[in-house]
Amino acid sequence: MSAATAAATPADPRIPLRSHLRHTGALVRRNLLWIRQDPESMFDAVLFPIVFTLLFVYVFGGSIGQALGGGQDAYVQYIVPGLMAMMGMNMAQGVGTGFNQDFNTGVMDRFRSLPIGRGSVLFAKVAVELVRMLIATVILMVVGVLVGFDITDWPGLLAAVGLSALFGTALMWIFLTLGVVMKNAQSVQAMGFLVLMPLQFGSSIFAPPQSMPGWLQAFTDYNPLSSLADAARGLMVGGPVAHDLWMTVAWSVAITAVMAPVAVHKFRTRS
Repeated sequence: MSAATAAATPADPRIPLRSHLRHTGALVRRNLLWIRQDPESMFDAVLFPIVFTLLFVYVFGGSIGQALGGGQDAYVQYIVPGLMAMMGMNMAQGVGTGFNQDFNTGVMDRFRSLPIGRGSVLFAKVAVELVRMLIATVILMVVGVLVGFDITDWPGLLAAVGLSALFGTALMWIFLTLGVVMKNAQSVQAMGFLVLMPLQFGSSIFAPPQSMPGWLQAFTDYNPLSSLADAARGLMVGGPVAHDLWMTVAWSVAITAVMAPVAVHKFRTRS
């Protein structure tokens, strides 16, 4: 289908909510079947938590763990909640890349030529990516337990997973927008790398910010990933939670409120 044919279809047909939900469900099933046909698309969700957990625990665990006052075991308790916070961001980048590839292969032109809700296409992408994120989180926790992480608060663990999913969903709307406006998947990956790397390493995910320079500590204090990592850490292993929890929720709601309408609008109007 050409872009002109897709544009000829009304951009905002009057579709009732029940039909929107039905369309979203059908597209979710389509995306899950695609993963079943292409299991390699799950490599990042499966390998990322394994590689990063082993890498940081056994390469940096001894030195940073000593700074925490407990050696490698102390660092395991510190890094696993941080990696959970990091999970949503990395999965979000993948949804933007895949969305852009669907445009370049003509799949999205086909969808936009059909009498379905435009938002259904994006919501289905988000829903499937959430499934991938939860699978990656389960693998992370299994590997974390194997290297010595102690799960002492199951309700806190579930709350941390839900908080990470909420923030990850918000980030997906940013990368869906990038997937629409950027010309190719490489551009989406490059832009994501430039944004994600400073946010990840300029946060409390991997190391306590107290040892950082003053200017970097100031950046870390306002970094939403620090709030998410500290909230997950407090929920899972104990410590202050309220401030970081509400900051993460506020960031998630604000990003979603701004970027979700932008993503849907860009998807509708892309020529």
